Amino acid sequence: MRILIVEDDKPTAEFVEAGLRELGHVVDLVNNGRDGVMYALDEAYDLAVIDRMLPVLDGVAIVKTLRASGSGLPIILLTAMGGVDDRVEGLEAGADDYLVKPFAFSELMARINALARRPSLKAQITELHVADLTLDLVRRTTMRAGRNIDLKPREFSVLEVLMRNEGRVVTRTMLLEKVWDFNFLPQTSVVETLISRLRAKIDKPFDVQLLHTVRNTGYSVHAPR
Repeated sequence: MRILIVEDDKPTAEFVEAGLRELGHVVDLVNNGRDGVMYALDEAYDLAVIDRMLPVLDGVAIVKTLRASGSGLPIILLTAMGGVDDRVEGLEAGADDYLVKPFAFSELMARINALARRPSLKAQITELHVADLTLDLVRRTTMRAGRNIDLKPREFSVLEVLMRNEGRVVTRTMLLEKVWDFNFLPQTSVVETLISRLRAKIDKPFDVQLLHTVRNTGYSVHAPR
């Protein structure tokens, strides 16, 4: 899934981001409420994890703003405020779930998976298709021409980013930002190495190439033109 994290506490943000990336999810992280609203409205996310106490705009205000705009984005609020009134306020604002800090990552994932099974999430995009290639974002499975393809979590994440941008060029820097963290040096060959492995799995066994290298720019997934 593609998940938005809005959290200004750096240790918590890094803890959640690292755990989600390790499981193969595509993660965007912002640290204030204003950017949280902008990202949530401008990008296609499957779920958002939002801290309640944020600079500029707090979590409850974010939820109210998104719901007023008609967004049905599933939202989990994170907060150190565990009182009944606080939980009720967050849920009545339109949040789908509420998790009190400190929390175990396993509990957060259980709540994310529970939301993924709800009709509200399934009504959104749960599968990506390019030609005969299918990515199931909930089950985390990949198929091409009816054949199962075994992808590692990071391979799945890269392919998800490319398929969400079908026909558009995704730069190497964009992949580093969305799939890895920001600690990789620009000269690293990690993207090229992963793309090579991905191509061997989704293209080489088949007659038609879907994953294309755009010289000196990046990569693109699209059917033959």
